[in-house]
Amino acid sequence: MDVPDIQRKKIAVIGGGLVGSLNACFLAKRNFQVDVYEAREDIRVAQLSRGRSINLALSYRGRQALKAIGLEDQIVSQGIPMRARMIHSLSGKKSAIPYGTKSQYILSISRENLNKDLLTAVEKYPNAKVHFGHRLLKCNPEEGVITVLGSDKVPIDVTCDLIVGCDGAYSTVRSHLMKKPRFDYSQQYIPHGYMELTIPPKNGDYAMEPNYLHIWPRNTFMMIALPNTNKSFTCTLFMPFEDFEKLVTSGDVLTFFHKYFPDSIPLIGEQALVRDFFLLPAQPMISVKCSSFHLKSHCVLMGDAAHAIVPFFGQGMNAGFEDCLVFDELMDTFNNDLSMCLPEYSRLRIPDDHAISDLSMYNYIEMRAHVNSRWFIFQKNTERFLHTVMPSTFTPLYTMVTFSRIRYHEAVLRWHWQKKVINKGLFFFGALIAIGSTYVFMCSMSLRPLHYFRRPWDWLTYFHKTTCVPANSMESLEKIPNVISRSYKDSEVANGFLCN
Repeated sequence: MDVPDIQRKKIAVIGGGLVGSLNACFLAKRNFQVDVYEAREDIRVAQLSRGRSINLALSYRGRQALKAIGLEDQIVSQGIPMRARMIHSLSGKKSAIPYGTKSQYILSISRENLNKDLLTAVEKYPNAKVHFGHRLLKCNPEEGVITVLGSDKVPIDVTCDLIVGCDGAYSTVRSHLMKKPRFDYSQQYIPHGYMELTIPPKNGDYAMEPNYLHIWPRNTFMMIALPNTNKSFTCTLFMPFEDFEKLVTSGDVLTFFHKYFPDSIPLIGEQALVRDFFLLPAQPMISVKCSSFHLKSHCVLMGDAAHAIVPFFGQGMNAGFEDCLVFDELMDTFNNDLSMCLPEYSRLRIPDDHAISDLSMYNYIEMRAHVNSRWFIFQKNTERFLHTVMPSTFTPLYTMVTFSRIRYHEAVLRWHWQKKVINKGLFFFGALIAIGSTYVFMCSMSLRPLHYFRRPWDWLTYFHKTTCVPANSMESLEKIPNVISRSYKDSEVANGFLCN
């Protein structure tokens, strides 16, 4: 049943990006009056600046959120399935590491097209409106007032019942909440930056296998390529800023790539590589944690505004989308009571979003330094085998994070427990193999080597058998010559002697 406009609660969503536009759909679906304020112009008519975003990987959590607003099929049809990591070694060898079972995959999605589709979906609701070119100036949640600056440069005060901050890692809404008592905040820039390059189509088709996430791990350097629907690959180079700063000429760039990524040069092309490398400077990556995610019943943070994370687990967008889904589920539980919903949202999401932030940091080390090691591949194969034979007991971390809605922090706890069990099992199994191998080795040895180990004991036995010892130690030594003089042909035992 529709709620009359006069009774509708007014909600202001700050930020018209992926999370903001998705959240607007959820809220508009509940018949709230929703206004989205986006500082940029409409991306559907604007020319985007290239190189400012990392290509997206859509997985189960994000798909479930899109499904809830009826957009999953539309978005999935535009994506390209990726079923494994394709690891490119320095020698040019390629090896695939599956993400999970044959039916499990993640989707390479265009950020631009996804954002356009979500904005279009918002505008289909009669009770929702997107205000482009409107920047947030002030935020006063207690009084339910925000001040925005439109294209006419005239500040406008807007009254609302709820302010939803979805305005990214450098959130203006969050900056206002940071002035409030008992609001915790931390941020960390990692020493690595990123730069986007392009692998163009070859003869009208993909230059590499499209159903893989291609990774070039080089310890402190790494390059990742995701397929696009236009047959190209979005290729992202990650490395420390100090190394970016060393490459100042085209010769420096080509020398660097010939040394660390030689097989990528024919794919990108030398001229295109140099052009794209100097098109824009390397971009920073920030990790943000804060607590709490809400202020009373007046304001709430979602997406990067609440938990900006580095992109190495492919969960930034998915975690943000799940924020929206969890909030919507809580609104069902509490019958749209914001005073009950917002505190519960913070209680549920803070440990989960902090957990995926930590996992994203960990996964960067794994992707650039571990994926080539035999021990890492052995561990992955062991996890997959255990998951196959005991699916309800052992689930790989990547599967829990990417292909389920197990809470992030619970996935971490289960992962640590499983690692302990696997390590203890491998130790016990290795000990059994060592003991069994030793036993088989000893049993299969020839008699001569075994006789060698028994030789000291045999010497003693032989000595006792072939040596005569006086039975009476007090017997006079004068009898000994008489005994010795007797012939050994006599079969009788010498009188007074014990022969053994």
